[in-house]
Amino acid sequence: MWHVMSMDATVVLGQQGRIVIPADVRSALGLAPGDRLHLHVAGRRLVLARQQDAVAELRELAPAVTEERSLVDELLAERRLAAAGA
Repeated sequence: MWHVMSMDATVVLGQQGRIVIPADVRSALGLAPGDRLHLHVAGRRLVLARQQDAVAELRELAPAVTEERSLVDELLAERRLAAAGA
């Protein structure tokens, strides 16, 4: 549902490069202290997303890949096999 929500806020970049996400935005997005956020630079834009939201969005692109399946592990295994055969 976050992708249809529209909110605007102005934040100030602190001297140490920190920003504070306003409380109403944190509340609307369900953000809590300690949440890990993924920062993506798209052109001249910064995009912040909770890691679990970014993973969920990627999983929607490949619904046939189950959560138990690790494509990273499969790729590494393929590369190891290829390296062993070389």
